[in-house]
Amino acid sequence: MVMSVSDEGVMSACERLVCRGNENVLSRHKSTFEVTKEGHLTKAGDCIIAVCSDKGAADLSPEFKRVLGNDGAELTTVLSIGGLTHTIHSFGSSEMTFTDATDLVWRRSGFVCPRTVGIFSDTTAAMIPRDIVGLLREGGVMTVTMTAVFNPEVRSLSVPPLREFFHSSS
Repeated sequence: MVMSVSDEGVMSACERLVCRGNENVLSRHKSTFEVTKEGHLTKAGDCIIAVCSDKGAADLSPEFKRVLGNDGAELTTVLSIGGLTHTIHSFGSSEMTFTDATDLVWRRSGFVCPRTVGIFSDTTAAMIPRDIVGLLREGGVMTVTMTAVFNPEVRSLSVPPLREFFHSSS
């Protein structure tokens, strides 16, 4: 894990984890996807795309958490398995705690809990390409590379524009 800060103050950090698929991977969930350290998977876990991860949210480096734990931080996640890749774009949040020891969850919504590593994701389990899901169902080994970038100069949706804040019409 390496964190860098550009001359312009843009912070970035990268994390890599290794996990594997399971015959019970369904990848059908329409609002999230998850990678877990657990080794067992039932068909009820339709959001779980991989098991036996070498990291949960709590295992992410302090540097990575520092970058992703900002409103407006951008997260790019690349799933790589069997020569195939799929890229997911998500966002971080100052509400993220990264304290879950077992799971990492990417969400389509803005909901945050200790397992959450990505919100407003452009991909859910149901949207992961079926050729990748097929390799995961065969128990293939997958690499997940996450790159977080935060530019403090870019306005966050949760911060009002200063002009409107100081010059209200009332």
